Amino acid sequence: MISSVSGEVIDIALDHVVVECAGVGYRVLATPPTLGSLTRGAQVRLLTAMMVREDSMTLYGFTDPEARDLFGLLQTVTGVGPRLAMATLAVLEPESLRRALAESDAKALTTVPGIGKRVAERLVVELRDKVTAGPVGAAVPGAPVAASVGAQVVEALVGLGFTEGAAEKAVAAVLADHPGADSATLLRAALTSLGPRR
Repeated sequence: MISSVSGEVIDIALDHVVVECAGVGYRVLATPPTLGSLTRGAQVRLLTAMMVREDSMTLYGFTDPEARDLFGLLQTVTGVGPRLAMATLAVLEPESLRRALAESDAKALTTVPGIGKRVAERLVVELRDKVTAGPVGAAVPGAPVAASVGAQVVEALVGLGFTEGAAEKAVAAVLADHPGADSATLLRAALTSLGPRR
């Protein structure tokens, strides 16, 4: 199994990055906050989880081991696959996710598109004893918001099923209230204002 990739970032797309390692380009799916922290032409090391299916082999990339561990843990719950696990990590940073699970905060989990009340309650019941809540208010690093980051978050919201108009309106509203928000905060706040995808 491929547990990490290191090399030059040769392409960044809406939902993935291509990292060239020893002459081979690896397509790695990642969350918008992770993609927003990467720069084409720069060197990067991503921890990966590899999913092998009958018709595909897919790599999912993470900047830290905690996020990768939570990605695997989420999928131990019935009804949660890689896509939903990635959406969860796109909305809730690892610390916030651990806290929501440990404190049985199903409402926080329902801010993730695709997670309704029933799935949120199942996540809490099955995972609350397997996680430890982190310190409240711990700082989370993030890149400054630029126009390109706002556009990327709009694209991510469209990819999650929202209309472009609604996504642009939500992102603009968040930027007006929090002009210094990082990409993760921007995405999370926009998703909260939009509510679950219909």
